[in-house]
Amino acid sequence: MKKIVAFTLLSLLFVNFIMAQKHSAKRPNVVLIFVDDEGYGDVGVYGATGFETPNIDQLAAEGTRFTNFYAAQPVCSASRAGILTGCYPNRIGIVGALFPQDKIGLNSDELTMSEMFKQQDYKTAIFGKWHLGWQKAFLPLQHGFDEFVGLPYSNDMWPYDNATGKRVSADHRKGNYPDLPLIDGNKTIGYIKGLKDQDKLTTLYTEKAVDFINDNSDNPFFLYVPHSMGHVPLGVSDKFRGKSDQGLYGDVMMEIDWSVGEIDKALKKNGIADNTIFIFTTDNGPWLSFGNHAGSAGGLREGKTTSWEGGQRVPFIVRWPDYTPKGTVTDKLACAIDLLPTFAAITDGKLSENKIDGIDISQLWKGDFSAEPRNTILYYHGKNNLNGVRKGNWKLVLPHEYKSYQRKTGNDGKGGPRKKISVEKPELYNMMRDPGERYNVIEYHPEKAKELMEVVEKARKELGDLNVGLEVGNENRESGKL
Repeated sequence: MKKIVAFTLLSLLFVNFIMAQKHSAKRPNVVLIFVDDEGYGDVGVYGATGFETPNIDQLAAEGTRFTNFYAAQPVCSASRAGILTGCYPNRIGIVGALFPQDKIGLNSDELTMSEMFKQQDYKTAIFGKWHLGWQKAFLPLQHGFDEFVGLPYSNDMWPYDNATGKRVSADHRKGNYPDLPLIDGNKTIGYIKGLKDQDKLTTLYTEKAVDFINDNSDNPFFLYVPHSMGHVPLGVSDKFRGKSDQGLYGDVMMEIDWSVGEIDKALKKNGIADNTIFIFTTDNGPWLSFGNHAGSAGGLREGKTTSWEGGQRVPFIVRWPDYTPKGTVTDKLACAIDLLPTFAAITDGKLSENKIDGIDISQLWKGDFSAEPRNTILYYHGKNNLNGVRKGNWKLVLPHEYKSYQRKTGNDGKGGPRKKISVEKPELYNMMRDPGERYNVIEYHPEKAKELMEVVEKARKELGDLNVGLEVGNENRESGKL
């Protein structure tokens, strides 16, 4: 009996040794899917209704799904700056959404995820929406990417009506916007001039991603696919138009799911799926004022551009064969800013000498759910407004102003009005019992509010907080400027 046990242990040790050798011999590829304005409730395994996402659901069945994962901020440019640099966006001077008239972008002094991979001889590509500066100095090829095909900013930053696709008059608020360029590398190769052109984007990005995988299957690579959809104006190809019970938004989500499936097929066809970290997540919550052209926050409060849970808590799924335990769910805190240091830890990459805010969460990707690498989340928004903080299961909402979606929504591509609301006093919510943030319990737990205020004061000292008149803190850095 002892011999059998000893033999079994030796066999397990040998298998583990072989697996370790297998993975140490070849660094993992990384595929990062980053969807625009898709809410917490817009994936099948997160409770989506009216459409199905079988490919994304399969990804979750083969990996780990997070239920407390946060975007870096609840809006476009800031969220993208955070995921690529590992920093709270206000630390590096990227806030809100950059517009065509802006003359700033991501500072070249910031180390991006793509640059970290390039230092290790990875091939790198981005197919989709950039939104970190549109001038050549700020485009992806100047930030560590070998290839780029996509839009320089959001697909609604064009001189066309989002609902009709017709060019607007000169006196319209978008009348002076330039035509929306489609860029290949550093050169404009065409323009998006109507809804029919919007319909082509998801398929275009997917085809480029598949070609990149086919061309680089023998090299380690980093593939970043930040889809333009489901940001309004919505676009979908004929192969998915009218396919969902939810209408156009559901059709768009089905095509995004198809895209995930096509990319996964390419990995498997090339025999590299087992050596690829595949991640699916989104940039912020849904833009609820667009009604039937908006997603779902899955029961969370409010949506995009707010610091309530619906604005910043997003789906996150990671599949890393032989590491992530299949079909698992974790409720541990994590944030998009954690991806860069996690990838660096996994691949022995070097991080910037500049301070970052992300934390290595690879223990969670490997199934060690007893680990708790992150226990706080800061909810920054606006120019530099600290609107809340979460620690463990508790969230303290600080006094601030926001625009609520609790009004009549728009429809069919037209946005509805929003109501400005002020949070006058701090509010405390128990995220375990009340993820919808319906019941302020600060009067019952003043000691918790005090504990969280200690995190707030530290953050204000480092990064500032305009809500209390601190434009910057001691550790802010500037954005890139022309």
